Amino acid sequence: MSNKYRSNKIKKEHTIIEDILPLLESISMFPEIKSIIPGRINQRSSSGGLKAYLQIKYNTSSGLKLLAKNSSSVQEVFVVTKDTETTIKRLENKDFTS
Repeated sequence: MSNKYRSNKIKKEHTIIEDILPLLESISMFPEIKSIIPGRINQRSSSGGLKAYLQIKYNTSSGLKLLAKNSSSVQEVFVVTKDTETTIKRLENKDFTS
């Protein structure tokens, strides 16, 4: 059965901040990642022309919490993974600038 809120491994029930979707789509290709769930969006002080990027925050019981940032917003992103260490290594080796 198809899930109308999911595209590949990314849950799209709520808004995803501008320029972050391509970054999430690229990490969704990691085989150990089961799901990517964008969360709360907060405004940030404008950093003028800042490119979108992801930042690893900490481990959770089901994987990782990331922050997705652009020049005007910050969004929580939860990554469900079966292998946290491998996921962190892959994320650290990835160029998150768009």
